[in-house]
Amino acid sequence: MTPAARTQAAIELLDAIIVAARDGGASADVLIARGLAARRYAGSKDRRAIRDLVYEAIRLCGERPESGRAALLALAARDPALGATFDGSAYGPAPIGGDERPAQRGTAPAWLTDLLAASGIDAGQAAALLNRAPLDLRINPLRATPDRVRAAFPQAQPIAGLPLALRLPADTRVEASAVMHDGWIEVQDAGSQAVTLAAGAAPGMRVVDLCAGGGGKTLALAAAMAGRGAILASDADRPRLSRLLPRAERAGVSIVETRLLDPGREDQALGDWQAAADVVLIDAPCSGTGTWRRNPEARWRLTPARLARLVAIQARLLDIGAALVRPGGTLVHIVCSLLDAEGADQVAAFLSANHGWSAVPPALPFGCPHGAGMRLTPLSDSTDGFFVAKLVRA
Repeated sequence: MTPAARTQAAIELLDAIIVAARDGGASADVLIARGLAARRYAGSKDRRAIRDLVYEAIRLCGERPESGRAALLALAARDPALGATFDGSAYGPAPIGGDERPAQRGTAPAWLTDLLAASGIDAGQAAALLNRAPLDLRINPLRATPDRVRAAFPQAQPIAGLPLALRLPADTRVEASAVMHDGWIEVQDAGSQAVTLAAGAAPGMRVVDLCAGGGGKTLALAAAMAGRGAILASDADRPRLSRLLPRAERAGVSIVETRLLDPGREDQALGDWQAAADVVLIDAPCSGTGTWRRNPEARWRLTPARLARLVAIQARLLDIGAALVRPGGTLVHIVCSLLDAEGADQVAAFLSANHGWSAVPPALPFGCPHGAGMRLTPLSDSTDGFFVAKLVRA
């Protein structure tokens, strides 16, 4: 492909991503994979160049652009070589018109930037949310020793404070590796591994992972429990939850029961666990502001109305989870968000409304105190952004 053809392909992919962000469609990764698969004439170098162009444009534009062309024009404004590819050639984009307006650069939509600032995220912290993320692994001690996994990835770097974590370059492919197939490792951000430690899971415990999804934190809890005890992994998303048990089998985990929840009727499905859990972990649905390094187009999807719905869901999940905790047990609230509405303010509201509960500082290898919990950020901790609070029932 010519450079101009690559630019035009990136414009077309960005058009699809912009529409999907507006209408709640597929993620950028999915759309890029589909789009490149349809361009069978594109070689591996072409595919990588197009993908890099698309993500560079997404990271550059704070507000959702009007079009893919406007997004690439914003990128071309700082890259003359890219601007030269708007040459009107057979497979390239039309020449740049004198009255064309490029998309607006920025970290996020203005309303969201204001909320981040009000939550104590300064410009430097906000900019780091869009840096490219590395690939972090969690070693599964139920299948392999750290030494064996490190031998399989000699280029991997340890992560201080997390003896079961390794860090690899972002482009490293591990999905098809033997160590992944044999259950030695799971791909999991170091921040996600760290906040799971707040649960204090130990062998013999009864644990509920209330929003288990595909099971990343469930499997980390099972490893901490050395395969002894019981974990109930529940979720309202059937496709995501269906992926958990095959992952658990691969990881050598046999203490997990999955349970599909019907939104609004969770109490009925969880009746046998009322006041019976040592730990309830809630990795709540959230805005995902802490995951923009991996999903930068997510900031184009969020709206004030959607944020308000998520905050309401989180509050309801805290109430559901609290009812499952035994006296003296622990409730852990986790969001991959840096907005106080979903983190510090959410926990403060719960504590104000529920006497007999107190916040305990979670023992994490990194992070900074924030409100009644801890906050992790890409700039300060080299992880995705998280808020976690550990709440103890009297």
